[in-house]
Amino acid sequence: KGVATIVTKLFNIIPADNAYLGQKDAQQAIIIKKMARDLNIPFNIKVVPTVREIDGLAMSSRNVYLGKKERHEAAAIFKSLSLAKKLIKRGERNSRKIIKAVKDFIRKNTSAKIDYVSIVDTEKLEDTKKLKGQRVLIAIAVYFGKTRLIDNVIVRVS
Repeated sequence: KGVATIVTKLFNIIPADNAYLGQKDAQQAIIIKKMARDLNIPFNIKVVPTVREIDGLAMSSRNVYLGKKERHEAAAIFKSLSLAKKLIKRGERNSRKIIKAVKDFIRKNTSAKIDYVSIVDTEKLEDTKKLKGQRVLIAIAVYFGKTRLIDNVIVRVS
């Protein structure tokens, strides 16, 4: 609610043709696109790819709070999402198995505390138990100490 309210106010104050949102904050981008559509806000909402470090970690102002060991381990976040994508491409359709694989990878390769790993439909942001013929968002949030990092990938499931 808070993000939608603030963005609606911004869209009403600033006349523009386009609004650019980052894929890194995919849930917010999906909500804002739906809100703009529902309220007939005359903006083209464009979602731009997540900018990543060489090791795959999503660029974020929060990364500066990571210690050297945590920063090294944080690369496992994107690797775990890539693992999930690979499992789907190889035919896995059970979201519980995919989520378990992601969590196991994070636990094995980092000291992070997992906040959540979820697989949701990209339209309604509802959990998807069985993947088929849709686009899904695989999202993760983990804590390294007090620093919370998020990341995601979108996968088209045939």
